[in-house]
Amino acid sequence: MSQTTPHTDQPDPNAPLSPEEALAAEAANQADAVAALTQDLSTLKAQNADLADQFLRAKAEAENARRRAEEEVSKARKFAVESFAESLLAVADSLEAGLAIQEATREQLREGTEATLKQLKSALERHKVLEINPTGAAKFDPHQHQAISVVPADQEANTVVSVLQKGYLIADRVLRPALVTVAAPK
Repeated sequence: MSQTTPHTDQPDPNAPLSPEEALAAEAANQADAVAALTQDLSTLKAQNADLADQFLRAKAEAENARRRAEEEVSKARKFAVESFAESLLAVADSLEAGLAIQEATREQLREGTEATLKQLKSALERHKVLEINPTGAAKFDPHQHQAISVVPADQEANTVVSVLQKGYLIADRVLRPALVTVAAPK
């Protein structure tokens, strides 16, 4: 039996194309490529516009955050001492009240001064300003003490003999070192 090919109106895909058909096919391929590239270009332009918008928004947000931070730092600097100053007002009031008394006795002046000093120390402590007042025979600490002189003493060398002026710390930072005399080596 012989096999016959059914007859169709479609050209054989393996048959060579005529020059007109080849040009038409090439033109169709190029048109498809141009359409695909045009669509890719449109997609890339849309992505570019979206990224540019995101960039501008992020830039504006960063600028706003920077501006807000600068304002907060400015306010913090401006009002940093507000609480401290407020706690010193009671000390100022006490001093003024003491000076207003015309005929104060020596004992009254002493009591008033001691009370005012107590208020001042309390205000300083509330704001983390602490005294550096080494006791006798405390080890000399160059980070908190300033040696004014070295004197012979009947105690261990390199220890504090006397405090000439108290020092102060503020939040673990030396505001002013204590002025001390130190025992000389034997």
